[in-house]
Amino acid sequence: MQKLAIPTNGEQVASHFGRCPEFTIVEIEGDEIVKQQVIENPGHKPGFLPRFLNEKGVDFILAGGMGRKAVNLFDENNIEVVTGATGEIDTVIKSYLANSLETEEDICDHDHDDHDCDH
Repeated sequence: MQKLAIPTNGEQVASHFGRCPEFTIVEIEGDEIVKQQVIENPGHKPGFLPRFLNEKGVDFILAGGMGRKAVNLFDENNIEVVTGATGEIDTVIKSYLANSLETEEDICDHDHDDHDCDH
């Protein structure tokens, strides 16, 4: 079983993981969705969200945009990161399950803790 987290804003993938209002957590077995739930974003503090999602058992995150520092923190917490995901959550999940998800690298390379890049 694999657990996927998507930073969301309503029915859409949020453009930046740290500033999203919630996360959609999807449990996947094979190519089937076993469970899907939405949890509130507990807050954007440097280094917190990678640990928080690791504690929730997340293996993989699909995000719109993310800073390099955050990607490294997710790596340290054994969570694979894919950035550049956009669109409706259900469409993104179906594309991911079908191995047809189109993404582009959307990682901010300048260094700051309070990430406000417009991705």
